[in-house]
Amino acid sequence: QRLINKAWKQELYGFMGAIINNMGHKTLAINGIEDHVHILFAMKPTLTISDTMRNIKANSSKWLNESEKLETRFAWQDGYAAFSVSRTHLDAVYQYIANQEIHHQKTTFREEYIMLLEKNEVNFEEQWIFEDLV
Repeated sequence: QRLINKAWKQELYGFMGAIINNMGHKTLAINGIEDHVHILFAMKPTLTISDTMRNIKANSSKWLNESEKLETRFAWQDGYAAFSVSRTHLDAVYQYIANQEIHHQKTTFREEYIMLLEKNEVNFEEQWIFEDLV
């Protein structure tokens, strides 16, 4: 569902960034729209992406639910996608994340997700790809 509200999304992103930094990573960018978030961070090499994502999702969900910003209970989807980025592409990825609102006026999240999977040669089955929200 499209639950991330413009009124408090920066506060949520700040909280998520603090989680990332407290784990020993370095947050570089966080942005998104009502139904998803993109995060760019430099990973601490001794931690795993799965532990990091579990920590970000669990703690940000808990914070959001305790804040009572929503009338319904909030939970992130079960999965996530993670891609490594070379130093030479950091600026382009940073700009891409910074411009999510503009980007998604032209491309849906589902279209974007499939494009990223294909561009990175990730095998997937169409039946497991979520449907776009209307």
